[in-house]
Amino acid sequence: MGHLPKLIEDLALILFTGGITTLIFKWIKQPLVLGYIIAGFLVGPHLSITPTVADTENIETLAEIGVIFLLFSLGLEFSFKKLMHVGGSASITAFVEIIFITVSGYVVGKWMGWSEMDSIFLGGMLASSSTTIIIRAFDELGVKTKQFARIVFGVLVVEDIVVILLMVLLSTMAVSQQFQGLELLRTVLKLLFFLALWFITGIFLLPTFLKKAKNLLDEEVLLILSIGLCLGMVKLATQVGFSAELGAFIMGSIIAETTSAEKVEHVIKPVKDLFGAVFFVSVGMLIDPEAIIQYKWPVLWVTLLTLFGKFISTTLGALLSGQPLKQSVQVGMSMAQIGEFAFIVATLGLSLGVISNFLFPVAVGASAITTFTTPYMIKGSDKLHNYILKVLPSNLVKRINSYSSSTQKIQAESNLRIVLKSYGKIALTNSIIILALFLVSLNFLLPLLNSYLKSGTVASIICLVVSLGIASPFIVAFILKKPDNMAYKALWLETKYNRGPLLVLEIARLVVGVIIIWFWVSKLMSANVAIFIAVPCIVILYYIFSKKIQHFYQRIEGRFLTNLNARESAAAEEGSVSSDMFEKNPALQSSLLPWSAHIVDLVVNQQAEYVGKTLLELSWREKYGINIAYIKRGEKLIHAPKRNEKLFPLDHVGIIGTDEQIQIFKPIFDASEPVRNGISISDISLQKIVVDEYTKLKGLSIRGSGIRERTLGLVIGIERGDTRMLNPDSHTIFEWGDIVWVVGDRRKIHELTKLSK
Repeated sequence: MGHLPKLIEDLALILFTGGITTLIFKWIKQPLVLGYIIAGFLVGPHLSITPTVADTENIETLAEIGVIFLLFSLGLEFSFKKLMHVGGSASITAFVEIIFITVSGYVVGKWMGWSEMDSIFLGGMLASSSTTIIIRAFDELGVKTKQFARIVFGVLVVEDIVVILLMVLLSTMAVSQQFQGLELLRTVLKLLFFLALWFITGIFLLPTFLKKAKNLLDEEVLLILSIGLCLGMVKLATQVGFSAELGAFIMGSIIAETTSAEKVEHVIKPVKDLFGAVFFVSVGMLIDPEAIIQYKWPVLWVTLLTLFGKFISTTLGALLSGQPLKQSVQVGMSMAQIGEFAFIVATLGLSLGVISNFLFPVAVGASAITTFTTPYMIKGSDKLHNYILKVLPSNLVKRINSYSSSTQKIQAESNLRIVLKSYGKIALTNSIIILALFLVSLNFLLPLLNSYLKSGTVASIICLVVSLGIASPFIVAFILKKPDNMAYKALWLETKYNRGPLLVLEIARLVVGVIIIWFWVSKLMSANVAIFIAVPCIVILYYIFSKKIQHFYQRIEGRFLTNLNARESAAAEEGSVSSDMFEKNPALQSSLLPWSAHIVDLVVNQQAEYVGKTLLELSWREKYGINIAYIKRGEKLIHAPKRNEKLFPLDHVGIIGTDEQIQIFKPIFDASEPVRNGISISDISLQKIVVDEYTKLKGLSIRGSGIRERTLGLVIGIERGDTRMLNPDSHTIFEWGDIVWVVGDRRKIHELTKLSK
């Protein structure tokens, strides 16, 4: 017999055990992640009564691959543009919660006598909540359409990106053992620079490549290509000093902006599920029951910190962002659990050898407890709010409501702020590309030229000409590009400003642009040559060819924007709901806040009782107090539908109302008409009826025979001697000996034949 490698035996054990435990957890309606962790404990070295994994090193390697694919999939679902649409309320709430709980985790760790790195990693582990657990709880409790749920989902989006950044900072601190503020600032700036550079470059190149190769990309090729891109970015990220997880996340977020995002997400899901299962099983293998018992008090303290710390900080953040007291309490009660990222952060610390082994059982214990408490906390948020109203002084409640109301009444940004934001985007994007080209010219191009040319001066001149030539579109854009929006035009024409602020900005840009050119030249030539010869010549050349350079830049920018908005453009062509109305939804939502109302998108059930009825007949506004903002039917969008408009299956309907109104109305909207005849597809069959003395059909037409009504079916064919008539006319007369083929209810046809006999 052939020898079976231990890795295959271990995989068989892991996947079989994981499959059984997840079936049980699905049955009891608990997160599958906990099922995988329990499976890991069962096959781990700390439980002797069950079979144990033999080759742990290979399993650890597969677990690392699992983390990479988990982060890649998270990037595919994330999309950096989502962050731009997250409202200020969610952002403020998220940052208050993350800062508070991270610092509190560190303080509690030090209070328990843990080491510096253990305490820091504890704070990082607590920084995120569980998207999976929250969505499951919202579905079970039917609160996804409530207004606070929108804030919760926004907070989760911000948490995802912040935790990714935290992982990079933690890995840097773990390797360098440097905790100084200046070193951390340099790391953050370096991280943000590479994030922006990879995103800009990826969006410029990748969507174009995928579009050109579209006809060649079947599922197999797309799977191999996406995995190759993911692992390639992982390699690049590690080469410049960042973690593999960051590289995977970045590539996922870049692909998320392409039209192939959904296909990649579909083909990569089985791979992610497989390796992700191995990762979470490997987490469970690290659980030591003795350690959990030994560290039962840390488990308790971390659990209490998670429950109360996250509730208090998230509620406070929501209040500071201007949310009403009730909504803030609901948001706070939803976020009080430890997310799956805690295990990834702990794995990172263990792989770097900087944290203690007991952190895993502490994280798992606290995660399990908070998972079970989450639905009850969400359910009890209304009661807690009512209790708080009784306890708090009435004056304080009035002040909170007044602050919320005044915050929500803040109108759109002024033209000056919009213009300043536009100038900031122009300066930031172009300066990132300029800096990247500068680093490439000094670290790669110049050494390459020096290796081939004997004269260093010639090499420097060639490097300067080539690098500044390539960088010219971005330097000129940095200096001359104007914001392309109505706010800039309105501000320029507004007499009270006398164009003063805009002129100051233009002069400042020009000065900074000249400084950039001087700094670039000074690194390749002497100071005198740079100041008196090179810089003036370069500025003059840029001025002479500025129109051509700007035209070239517009082509580059146009391609970038086309790629960036490719998904929205494709969705608009297909008539997708998100293409035209949900882009404006955040502004609409924020405008409704002062009224304690919001808008939800509901889909008409195919068997709804109200299908085909007019809005006047339904009288939903009068009965339930809600309003219909739009109806989306295929490519047709009906704004403010009139009273004679009808609803049809699969219509998207925008409902405006308060939480209470929508909560009462949603069961009415979702109700479906009961099936009256009780016929299933399996009851429909093709059977034959013979025209003879028993059926008594001779001389009758198909319509006159009543077969359709009596069998709930259709006559699809008649055999008459050697002749076959398919789909005969309803006026066809039955003749003696005809064989009639009927598609209908099996029982009805049988009854007809039986009665005829």
